[in-house]
Amino acid sequence: MRSLPAVALLIALSALAGRSRAATAPATPVPPATAHAPAPTPVPAGNTSAADNEAAARHAKRTACITQARVKKLVGAQKTAYIKGCIGAP
Repeated sequence: MRSLPAVALLIALSALAGRSRAATAPATPVPPATAHAPAPTPVPAGNTSAADNEAAARHAKRTACITQARVKKLVGAQKTAYIKGCIGAP
């Protein structure tokens, strides 16, 4: 029965700690930070090649296919087959 007063004391202290945190909270709500992706860095003109553009297009398509597979909740071999079919890989 000695633990009952200790538990009561801990509960009382945690309640006091909660009040002190609430008292120090800002009066005006802070807007949440927006989760925007950073702007892509521009590539200097003349430094891009057709291979770079094709690689970027393949990556974008693969990313979209993976997202679709995730939305459809596919896993394992089904997910792999779906992604290969979506991309158009042989």
